[in-house]
Parts: sequence; C-alpha cells; structure tokens
Amino acid sequence: MPNKKVIVAGASGLVGYGALKALAGEDCEVVAVSRRPPPALHGAAHVAADLNDPAQCRELFGSMHDATHLVYAALYEKPGLVPGWLEAEQIDINDRMLRNLFEPLSATATNLRHVTLLQGTKAYGVHVQPIPVPARENRDELHQQPNFYWNQENYLREKQAGAGWHWTVLRPQIIFGMSMGSAMNLIPALGIYAALLREAGQPLIYPGGPGNILEAVDADLLGRAIAWAGEAEAARNEIFNVTNGDVFLWQNLWPALADMLGMAPGPEEPCSLGETMPARAGEWDAIRRKYGLVAPDLDSFVGESCHYADFCMAYGAEGFGVAPAIVSTVKLRRAGFTEMIDTEDMFRKWFRIFEDERLLPPVS
Repeated sequence: MPNKKVIVAGASGLVGYGALKALAGEDCEVVAVSRRPPPALHGAAHVAADLNDPAQCRELFGSMHDATHLVYAALYEKPGLVPGWLEAEQIDINDRMLRNLFEPLSATATNLRHVTLLQGTKAYGVHVQPIPVPARENRDELHQQPNFYWNQENYLREKQAGAGWHWTVLRPQIIFGMSMGSAMNLIPALGIYAALLREAGQPLIYPGGPGNILEAVDADLLGRAIAWAGEAEAARNEIFNVTNGDVFLWQNLWPALADMLGMAPGPEEPCSLGETMPARAGEWDAIRRKYGLVAPDLDSFVGESCHYADFCMAYGAEGFGVAPAIVSTVKLRRAGFTEMIDTEDMFRKWFRIFEDERLLPPVS
C-alpha cells in the first residue's frame, strides 16, 4: 500500500483535473473531491462534497485520518465573474470553504506532510491596476487589497505553527485545459465561438480590445508542478509563479488559432462574448446535433468563461494597448521545476483533444 494519500479539492476544475492526471503516475492514493465528477478519474476515488457545508465537511474530512497531502484548487465564483472579484461575499465564501475542509482534516490527519494552495495573478492586482513587470513572488504590493488569497494564505500560515507539515502557494497565469462548466477556461469558450462563426461561413473575427501581452499555463504542466511541489524540499513554505515560459499577444496569435480551427483569420470587431453568447445557445445546440457531439449545452459547457474571455482579451479597454501582465518564473526554475511548453503548441494540443473527445466539431 502506498504511504501517500493526496486529497485534491476542486477536482472537476481545470487545476484539480490537471493534478489528478499528474498524480496518476505516482505511487499514491488519490481522492478527488468536487461537487460533480471530473472528466475522468485516472485511478482516483471520487467523493462528492459541498465545501460550503460545514457539517458535511466535518463528517467527510474528519474521517480522512490517513491523508498526507492536500491540493486545494476549489474555487467559488459569482455569476458575471469579474465584478465578484472585489466583493466581500465572494471573499468570505472562499475563505470559509478552505476552513470547512481543513479544520476537520488537520485535526485527524496526523501524518499530513504538505498542502498546496492555488492563487493566481490577482495576487499582484491584475484585476484592479497595472502590475509590476515582471511581477515577483516577494513583492505582493497589493496585500492591502481585499482578496480571499490573503485570507486563505494567512489561515494556513497560522495553522502551520507548531505543525509538522509544509505548504506551497502556486500562482499560475491564464490556465488552458480540460474542464466543463468552469468559470475560467477559454478553450471551450473560444471553441464554441469559432464553431458558430465557421458554421455561418465567417472567418475567425477577433472580438477583443487593444493588444495586451500575457502569459499562459498548460493545465497538464501545472498539474506536474503541483505534484513536484508536494515533494520538493525547495518548495516548502514557498510561493511560485507558474507559466508556460513564453508570452503572447492575442492579435499575433490569432492567425495561428484560426488555422487550428480550420478558419481564415478575420478582422477585429470588438464584441462582448459574455453578453452575446448566451443568446446563441440554440445555434450551439444545432451544431451539437449536426456533428453528434457529446458536449453539453452552452451554459453547462462554458460556465462563466465567456466573461473571462472578455477580461483576458481586454474587451472594452480603450487606447492603443493595456498594461502587460507578465510574471517572473525565475524562482520556480531555480527551485528545480523547469518544464515549459510553447503556448501555440498548447492551444493546438487542447483544441485537438476537445475535437477528438467530440466536445467541439471537427475542423475538416
């Protein structure tokens, strides 16, 4: 029997599912915790749980005495997504969810060795103002900005006092991977948008605003970073940014994306996907029937990701560009995790996977 048991909270989301896949290659027992099952279990056992239910959490996690690792990737987002990032209610709910899980787990899991906590570039205030370039882990210049990241991180620091376990905080950039109904996954959002245009005989029109330089992270790469952090001595009680290792500009990437999706690149015509896509649900249903897709209805497939697309593509921004969102990954490389992937290759990989799984229509 393995002497390692990993609890992955938020296992049906982008990050949690990436962690499940990475941990499948290790000699360990994995418990996938989420309200709905992940796309596949990869050898894990699934436990349905509502982390906002303290009584259920006490019963469930209070019995996991043999847990050695926790990967906390659970997340609550409000409808409309971006406005909720500054609301006290959302901060409070995310704060409570971690406490509801960790209080009973830490009380019973006497052999707990490591906790991985996921944050992101909102730690640098990317959602409220331009961030330093590059943003570095030891310069949390907006710690005074209310954010559930700080509540969760401070809670773990307090709980660790006198304990025998360590923590690692990971801060990925825009994550791309396999999930359905996630609040922030641009693969299904862009895939459906492209399918609607292609079906109408149109090119791939760019719906965003002015150019903004960004970084991405492949969900599988992030999953392997999570697996690494759980064991590496250099990751103990440290914070790391995680990216693919390159940068991109949507407008420069657009011709390649169009080619991946079997289309010609179109002109720039700013349009809010968050506002317009819901009304096109019937068109998506017709495409699902025509191509025999197993993908669900539009809302179940993309969640709040069309609102996220508006944010990431700077829809509504004015001027010749917006401030770049670039973080340094030097600290992560020096600590020993050196994987990287070309972002263009990443997009091609995920669009092909979604096509092969009959979640998006064939491009030819």
